[in-house]
Amino acid sequence: MSLSSSIARPPGAHSSTSLSLQVKASKTVNIGRDSRWSLQGMTALVTGGTRGIGYAIVEELAGLGAIVHTCARNESELRKCLKNWEDNEESFGVTGSVCDVSSRVDREKLMGTVSSVFNGKLNILVNNVGKNIRKPMVDFTAEEFSTLFSTNFESVFHLSQLAYPLLKASGAGSVVFTSSVSGFVSLQSMSVQGATKGAINQLTKNLACEWAKDNIRSNAVAPWYIKTSMVEQVLSDEEYLEKVYDRTPLRRLGDPSEVSSLVAFLCLPASSYITGQIICIDGGMSINGFYPNSE
Repeated sequence: MSLSSSIARPPGAHSSTSLSLQVKASKTVNIGRDSRWSLQGMTALVTGGTRGIGYAIVEELAGLGAIVHTCARNESELRKCLKNWEDNEESFGVTGSVCDVSSRVDREKLMGTVSSVFNGKLNILVNNVGKNIRKPMVDFTAEEFSTLFSTNFESVFHLSQLAYPLLKASGAGSVVFTSSVSGFVSLQSMSVQGATKGAINQLTKNLACEWAKDNIRSNAVAPWYIKTSMVEQVLSDEEYLEKVYDRTPLRRLGDPSEVSSLVAFLCLPASSYITGQIICIDGGMSINGFYPNSE
């Protein structure tokens, strides 16, 4: 029953009370809708936020109102990015720390800083840092294997452990992992990287169940080739690039903003019933069994 029909009045008579109630109800609905699509006042840590996908995620979250802290190994690069964000017309509230996430000591220092900056509460953790070494499986050295697992998996596992008390204290936490389609399908010369991403996918599901009682959600995004400096070299081979297009129904590379927008959605109140999901951002590549592109 509408608000107007619930108020009795003589036929043809105008009811200012009814109109007022309708306007108030409309405003209430709009305010509720707006808050679902805002990160205003929420705190976020994004690792590896000075390049590519990480940079786009920082800007996406900050643009939606989040207070963001990021980290990078390169201090000069970090300072440059922080200056750019400070001078931005929207004046993004971004702070940063120098941190090599593959170092346990650095991870502990980073989370100590984050706890101090955000007064012991963290709403959003984006585990974005990742690395790749491309070579056949039999050619991997023990050191290379260890490097990939410590950077891609051990770091996100430990950072999540360290962040847990802060996420719990926030009352509504969201963890987003940057995985890869290599965690779903076999990709050439990426056996170890794929294994690290497969481990992230399973961790995503486990945390979704284990931390649900604390109102902490856990999801992951799994990109295919995205236009970043990380893949410039391999995609400079035009023959290889054409093969990538042939396997991708949308016949193009992804843009960092197409990843960051999904990450932001998974952090928004609008996605509050979504947890334990790994979502591919791949132009259809991972579901393309055999559908050759003819154009």
